Formats: sequence, structure tokens, C-alpha cells
Amino acid sequence: MSNETLIVVSKLKKYIKDKAGMSTSSSVAEVLSDKIRNLCDEAIERAQKDRRKTVMDRDF
Repeated sequence: MSNETLIVVSKLKKYIKDKAGMSTSSSVAEVLSDKIRNLCDEAIERAQKDRRKTVMDRDF
């Protein structure tokens, strides 16, 4: 599917800066988006196994 960024990069960078005083590499957004995609794919599978058309918090 798409490889678009699934997170708000500015908020991610702010969180890391505020939490640890660290900078964030530009490649982090791509890796984190991939991880989110994988988590979503797993959640979709769980919802489909339960014959639902809605992904719910419990699917994660």
C-alpha cells in the first residue's frame, strides 16, 4: 500500500525533545509509520476474524 507518513512529525519531535531533550532523525517517521502499519494490519485481521467491519481498541 501507501508509504505515506502516518504520524504528525512535528508532534513526535516535540514529544522527544520535551521528554528527553533529544533531537529526532528524519528517518524516524518512516520507521514509526511502518510499525504503525503493521500494528493496524494485525488489528484489521483480528476484527475480520470476529466478523466486524470496525477496528476497535481491543484489536490492538
